[in-house]
Amino acid sequence: MGANDTLLIVGYGSLLSGHGLLTVRRQGKSRLYARQAFPLTLTNARRGLAKPTSHGHYLAMDIEPLDPTRPIQARHGRRSAANEFGALGLEFERRWARDLARREEYDPDVFEELIARADRAGQTVGEYLLAIARASGFEPLAYRRALAQRIGYTSPGYIFHPLPLDDGQVALIAIGSGFEGSGDPAVPSRRQQAVIANLMTLPQAMKFTGAVSIDPASQLGYFVECLLGGMHGLWVSDLLAGLEEAPELRSALSRVLAETAATEREHFLAASGLSLTAYRERFGAAEDRGLAALLRVDR
Repeated sequence: MGANDTLLIVGYGSLLSGHGLLTVRRQGKSRLYARQAFPLTLTNARRGLAKPTSHGHYLAMDIEPLDPTRPIQARHGRRSAANEFGALGLEFERRWARDLARREEYDPDVFEELIARADRAGQTVGEYLLAIARASGFEPLAYRRALAQRIGYTSPGYIFHPLPLDDGQVALIAIGSGFEGSGDPAVPSRRQQAVIANLMTLPQAMKFTGAVSIDPASQLGYFVECLLGGMHGLWVSDLLAGLEEAPELRSALSRVLAETAATEREHFLAASGLSLTAYRERFGAAEDRGLAALLRVDR
């Protein structure tokens, strides 16, 4: 079996849920089917809404390191400390590479070439990119510049970064091209174009009046795809910031969440490649308490 016969991806936004993986809200466009899935906890990171999506009029999730001189890392299992949050480890067959790239607004041909370069080096693509990140001191913009120089390409959308796991594997995580730059001055990032310097909470995103028009229904629908990860015990309470001070928005979010929650496990099992037995072994029955509170819709 080759080092890159499968691709290990870490999801922290819409890839947290079955609805997001299968793009149910968008009638299955850019749906993805994994071989397996498992819970992760991310460290040295924060996430929030920031990246204008190419799939509609809303902001998608982005992630940034707390300490830009250290890598974002992950360990197996659920959150147990402050400044950590839940993510989803996903293993895909290599044939999904082009679909993964397109979903992240990354050139599929370039992504396939990256994997081929890793093949020739006898490494996984995560290991190949980790060497570039380490030589760049892990600073995000320095990494993007080094990668752009290496392959002659960068994306205005998301760029694949290496993410070390506690078992020695190196996964890939799609991080926004960055407000500070894509790595190539000739390619302005989506965040630069929209003048979005900071990660936003949902209430902040709904009030955003910059260069991107936000469709409230689309923004809520996307955000729920992220929150549904809480149904699988993944820690998503960090995403609920600011909702206590926005009761009308919280109520609207609760209604959309309740409409989708009933079929989330069915979609998750279909998208993750897990049997119900395997799902229960890996994810148990724990539900994020913050999410459970949102599901109590005022009637």
